[in-house]
Amino acid sequence: MLFDSARHILEIAFLAVAALLPIVDPLGGAPIYLAMIASLTPPERARTATLVAINSFFLLLVSILVGAYVLDFFGVSIPAVQVGGGFLVCAIGWSFLTSPSAPAVSERPPAPGTDLVSQRAFYPLTMPLTVGPGSISVAVTLGANPPRGLRSLFTTMLAHVLGVLVIAISIFLCYRYAERILRKLGTSGTNVLIRLSAFILFCIGVQIMWNGLRALITQLWTPASA
Repeated sequence: MLFDSARHILEIAFLAVAALLPIVDPLGGAPIYLAMIASLTPPERARTATLVAINSFFLLLVSILVGAYVLDFFGVSIPAVQVGGGFLVCAIGWSFLTSPSAPAVSERPPAPGTDLVSQRAFYPLTMPLTVGPGSISVAVTLGANPPRGLRSLFTTMLAHVLGVLVIAISIFLCYRYAERILRKLGTSGTNVLIRLSAFILFCIGVQIMWNGLRALITQLWTPASA
């Protein structure tokens, strides 16, 4: 019984990691992340990486556990989330493609009495750069059909916590040591990689928007054709 429960937990955790990690893609987002914290001090960079990992953990976990119920409560569909979130992703990618130099997050003046690092660690570094509409929609889908029974529900929740924890650790490692990873590329190589990553990010945003629009169009025409 214990072996079966452990295997069940590992299978669900592996499914969560396999579904979310390619979409979150912390290694692919590391160049843009590093450009957005370029003017932060080393201690601030370390704290930012930790905060982004923590924010991503809770955002993904909440999306899995209660995301479907929250969307239903406000009457918001997943396609609508994809359209709105995809637009934000496109905006970030476009800003990096069109700006002569990568804009650093800390260059914007903070509001009086606010913690600049904590504020920007969530937006835009956690959402939508790291945990965007694509990963949120996948997370909501993972938790959309919870199993019946207290024991099964508990083991499934535990497995999701374990899977999201693996994602958060990977985010922390890739962002915390992004400078070391990219240092070997040099300044020119890093700039090229940032522009390429920005273009891919823009394309991802367009794809997410199209997925949402296509689903909305399908929902609009399906009743008429039925």
